[in-house]
Amino acid sequence: MTTDFRLRGSSPWRKAAIVLAEIVFSLYSLIIFYPLVNMILSSFKSTREIFQTPFALPSALDFTNYVTVWVKKGFGRYFFNSLWITATSMVFVLLFGSMAAYGVSRYKYKLSTLVYMLFLSGIMLPLKAAIIPLFILMKRVNRVNNPLSVILIFIAMGLPSTVFILSGFMKAIPMDLEYAARIDGCTEWGIYRQIVMPVVAPAVTLVTIYNAVPIWNDFFFPLVFLQSNKWKTLPVGLTSFFGQYSTDWGLLFTGLCIAIVPVLILYLFMAKYFIRGMTAGAIK
Repeated sequence: MTTDFRLRGSSPWRKAAIVLAEIVFSLYSLIIFYPLVNMILSSFKSTREIFQTPFALPSALDFTNYVTVWVKKGFGRYFFNSLWITATSMVFVLLFGSMAAYGVSRYKYKLSTLVYMLFLSGIMLPLKAAIIPLFILMKRVNRVNNPLSVILIFIAMGLPSTVFILSGFMKAIPMDLEYAARIDGCTEWGIYRQIVMPVVAPAVTLVTIYNAVPIWNDFFFPLVFLQSNKWKTLPVGLTSFFGQYSTDWGLLFTGLCIAIVPVLILYLFMAKYFIRGMTAGAIK
């Protein structure tokens, strides 16, 4: 069923309901976007100006805060640390997760349900609850203060949801496609790479955004396992702007503006496929 929001030809009560709905949606959009706009405007102000005129436009379009944050505060290092750690984690999450989902959804054997439930248990059991055993384990294998420790943890965090989402999409693919590919001499790897993965591309986009954003924003695990300033990520690096007695809000807002850029770019490039993945299967 499609909701019609056209005013022409509608009854007075329906017109009033449509206008009210549009006002509510507009206010909701304002509530969502105003903090973001205010954060961007505050990044061009000093801390003194932020407190004096918190809701006004900046007196001048000064990029001093951005230079200070990126160069003097070492924010460029934190940015690239987060970038390559997130990218590396997502590559293996998508690779291992799609392979596991393919095996769970396309092959039937006695323990297939048990294997699937083991993956689902990872969604119900948060890794933060096991932080002490994880730290002891990483300490024993000499991976504390090493980016590999958080990469492995992020992969473990992302695999359950990836298998759950992709397996649901893969189960909906007709088996006739695989039978036709096997008749043509296609191998299992070829079926996975050339038949199944292109079909579930919208779901891959959904999984990418679903997992990349929490990994990019994660503060807890990098704080625990990456103690050296050399390997700090963006969320941990932002804490350097909080002092014991004062906070440089201008630099903090600047750092936040830089931190949201990759996520916005990721969503803008994948928005069409993300929505397609969210609505896939809604209409038969």
